[in-house]
Amino acid sequence: MASLAEHAGLSPEQVAILRDAGLGLERAEQMIENVVGVHELPLGIATNFRVNGRDVLVPMVIEEPSVVAGASLAAKLARAGGGFQAHATAPVMIGQMQVLDLADPWAARFELLHQKARLLEAANDVDPVIVGLGGGARDVEVRVLEHSPIGPMLVVHLMYDCRDAMGANAVNSAVERLAPLVEEISGGRVVLRILSNLADRRLARAHCAIPIEALAFGDFAGLDVARGIVEAWAFAESDPYRAATHNKGIMNGIDAVAIATGNDWRAVEAGAHAYAARCGRYTSLSTWTLDETGGRLAGTLELPLVVGIVGGATRVHPTARVALEILGVESARELAEVMAAVGLAQNLAAIRALATEGIQRGHMSLHARQVAMAAGATGEEIARVAAQLVREGVVRVDRAQEILRRDV
Repeated sequence: MASLAEHAGLSPEQVAILRDAGLGLERAEQMIENVVGVHELPLGIATNFRVNGRDVLVPMVIEEPSVVAGASLAAKLARAGGGFQAHATAPVMIGQMQVLDLADPWAARFELLHQKARLLEAANDVDPVIVGLGGGARDVEVRVLEHSPIGPMLVVHLMYDCRDAMGANAVNSAVERLAPLVEEISGGRVVLRILSNLADRRLARAHCAIPIEALAFGDFAGLDVARGIVEAWAFAESDPYRAATHNKGIMNGIDAVAIATGNDWRAVEAGAHAYAARCGRYTSLSTWTLDETGGRLAGTLELPLVVGIVGGATRVHPTARVALEILGVESARELAEVMAAVGLAQNLAAIRALATEGIQRGHMSLHARQVAMAAGATGEEIARVAAQLVREGVVRVDRAQEILRRDV
């Protein structure tokens, strides 16, 4: 912990927040309903990350072993090629309004687009603070859904720049305010008014190019590892059953950072998986290619990343504030860029293991500690029992219990 404070520039008070989990019952009672306690998860730090030329320590909250270690290892591999380059688009969210009971949906669409300027002006009156920061309503789009189960309907999209906020409250407030005006202009009835988590205007991208020789380890040649990674990716690109697990590995990293920083990881998950199926077939969020002539393995990742550094739990939860301090990000876009890099690193770690020694070898070595604790091991017993399980290659609770009984 002292080393972390030194490298991240944390104060003793911030270190104490991390050590003690930070969130007390009194604060928790103000965050959600029917509070009976608080729930803790481990917070680890992934190292070796270099994103857009800046060294970054990455706080990750997750219960699964090997994730933090895997991200750190993959970041070290990427570092051999200069680290990660990342970019996030403007933080534009989509607010949706469902319009029913229209005599002529196409005519209503025309009239709404004709009065777009009026709609944008009304939307920008809702939150002058965001507008003053350079955000606010950007555009209005209107779609006709002719064959819904209940007949034709109109869908009005408000494009809204949320700046450094996640944006749900701002967007929902804007479409709520616009509903009467949309009814007046269209002659229809507005029903649902809510943001969309398929935030395909708020994308984050990450890229890395790793020298093939940096991928070599043990008995595995670098070129063989690189080819295996591309082959593993091709499986996920072609088969939705594999793609689901492939993308889950990506989200292991992204979700862990989202939770650490107090962001809505469920919204991030929903957007990512919807984006993976945007072409009508669920597929990989990442791409891996091999340039044998140039001697590099290149990876890219693109997905919606709806995150913020102001508002909500990012400012209410003390640990989330410290996590943002560790990251050193100054905008929501910069946070999204780091998270995309973490997702790509996590993906690299998983498919590298799958394509070489298998996922279980490294994972189960780390998982053995949890198995030992589940069997009742405490203190120094945990490491001893875990080591025995790994030596035997049998990482099961029943075997851990036998080891404990034998040593009593």
